[in-house]
Amino acid sequence: MILREATVTEAAALAKVHGAAFEAPWNASDIAVMLKGAGAFAFAVQAPRRLAGFILCRTLADQAEILTLATHPRHRRLGVAKSLVACACAAARARGAATMFLEVAADNAAAIALYMGEGFERAGERRGYYARPGGPAVDAWVLRLALNR
Repeated sequence: MILREATVTEAAALAKVHGAAFEAPWNASDIAVMLKGAGAFAFAVQAPRRLAGFILCRTLADQAEILTLATHPRHRRLGVAKSLVACACAAARARGAATMFLEVAADNAAAIALYMGEGFERAGERRGYYARPGGPAVDAWVLRLALNR
């Protein structure tokens, strides 16, 4: 597998991975708009026949944010997400960010374990942040990582 930068020209392929990873995925247009935004950057892990996963982030002043991280179900538990988070944090640091933030669904134990394992700490909560089809909204945990450690 190859870790590389992802570009707006890949929005459709990124959306396909996002669709396989989430109940309420972003479409290609959503991803393209985010990639064209100020301070945006993305990385992808390329497997032999498909994208294994990607991370989409942005920086603003001395802060960075992970907007989404998606791993195709066939490539989970192989270190794809961990590699993407490490790469994104290094890129954010190189862009002058001192802190990385993200929101994660409070019921997403695998993602929480990944981020906590990478040194993120819980910094807050957003009540009812994630809508769930056919069920109640789920809270989001706001996580933070100091990049200058």
